[in-house]
Amino acid sequence: MTLDFPGWTELRLCTERIYDAIFNGELPYGCNGITQNDKVLWDSPDLTIRHVDLKRWMRDQYPEQRPAFLFSRRERIAHPIITLETGQAMLVERKALKAELKQCRRQLEMLQKQHHVLSNQIEVTPACNEYSITNRAESTYQHIIGGMLDLMLGQSPAGTPYSCFKTQEAIVSALIAHHDGVMGITERTLNGKFAQARRRMRSLTA
Repeated sequence: MTLDFPGWTELRLCTERIYDAIFNGELPYGCNGITQNDKVLWDSPDLTIRHVDLKRWMRDQYPEQRPAFLFSRRERIAHPIITLETGQAMLVERKALKAELKQCRRQLEMLQKQHHVLSNQIEVTPACNEYSITNRAESTYQHIIGGMLDLMLGQSPAGTPYSCFKTQEAIVSALIAHHDGVMGITERTLNGKFAQARRRMRSLTA
């Protein structure tokens, strides 16, 4: 009679690991569920290991292995190795992030267009002899620009960036790349206007 058990090799390896831990004092053991430190029990068929001790030992020594008889479903999902359930959850989160990114890009395009219009107005208005920009209008433009900058460089309450831009310099570079040659779209002008707008917004919240 032969034992045709497909998991025999793995069972043997796990058994050897457990006994090695017992022999080296890493895993408490006992008899009939009562923890004892008696080497006589090493060869006894009554040798037992408490559930909590085995679980703690496996979490420390083999964190990638979390069998169902020791760990709950939530613990198995949360462990470092990506399971099928974890992978599915990550895909759902990725899909949501892609949708949010698409929306942020649409908002960014709209803000860029608004900024383009406002920049042209700021550059052209002082050159007109018919009228000059009022302090109220200037403050309004600065509030709008400052608000757009805060939005583009800010994050949602969940910590998700509203745009792909990390710094003001990145926004300036993108504007110049897309609208090079347009009046007002220069590094010096943009940095100057942005700095004024951000100082204006900080003064309102101070």
